Amino acid sequence: MAGLAALVAWGVHAAVPAVPLLTAAVLLGIVVGQLPVLRPALTGVLAPGLTLASHSLMRLGVVLLGLKLSLVDIIALGWVTITSTVLIVLLTFFGTLWLGRRVGLPGHQPLLIATGFAVCGASAIGAMSGVVKAKDRDTATPVALVTLCGTLAIGVLPLLWHPLGLTDLQFGHWVGAGVHDVGQVVATAQIAGSAALAVAVVVKLTRVLMLAPLVASVAVYERRRAGSSGRTAGRPPVVPLFVAGFLAMVLVRTVVPVPPAVLDTADLVQTVLLAMALFGLGTAVRLTDLVRTGGRALGVGLASWLLIAVLALAAVQLG
Repeated sequence: MAGLAALVAWGVHAAVPAVPLLTAAVLLGIVVGQLPVLRPALTGVLAPGLTLASHSLMRLGVVLLGLKLSLVDIIALGWVTITSTVLIVLLTFFGTLWLGRRVGLPGHQPLLIATGFAVCGASAIGAMSGVVKAKDRDTATPVALVTLCGTLAIGVLPLLWHPLGLTDLQFGHWVGAGVHDVGQVVATAQIAGSAALAVAVVVKLTRVLMLAPLVASVAVYERRRAGSSGRTAGRPPVVPLFVAGFLAMVLVRTVVPVPPAVLDTADLVQTVLLAMALFGLGTAVRLTDLVRTGGRALGVGLASWLLIAVLALAAVQLG
């Protein structure tokens, strides 16, 4: 079912290129999750496959995401841009985490919302949820929020491009530093031309690189907390295997002349895996529960979206 959903999402993206494929996959999963006729199957016979997609396939997709990153391209941005991008990620992450805990969001929702908005959207949420072993209902709300805000960014940011007096390259930098998912970055930045799109993608992938230290840091924290409570079984590894794989792929892309055909194939496989995974996560969203109890979560998500947009704009203008 997740595979078929990925094909449908691909068709939607082909018909309406402004809709990123992964965004279409999440939205399709959310729609399917609201259909009463399908809920018994989603929680019954289809549950093992959807769980496999949203967990195992998500991690494989994150590993292959590393092949998009070349440290040479990132270093070429310059230390000012790199430093500002790292600071934006950290300030957004810790600011969102603090706000989520302050308003009393349940479970791991503050951590997952902070990760998704600061780093790379729903794929980052899936990666972090695997480390902290978050429940599907804790994961579903952050995925819905980051999809909503990322989709809004596609329409809102271009409207502010000229009123803010940004050049094409500044607009690309702003989009790369402030929009969540890679596909959403591409959909938003491409209207300013190929040069702006190139800057946006490299800045965005610099943020993606922050996924590894953030996930590893949380894994270390969870491991120490489990040890201090006397629990030794089930403690997460210091560096999760998929994070090590992600870093290995980054190094491969940096030091090995990988043929374009291999990169294209890896990109195709990674896109399919993440589309299936995000569809699986989307099916866990229950809009009725979100409307009934998600007011605080929506407020945190919108505040985080505004925070990263303002920080990214300040970095662009000061740079």
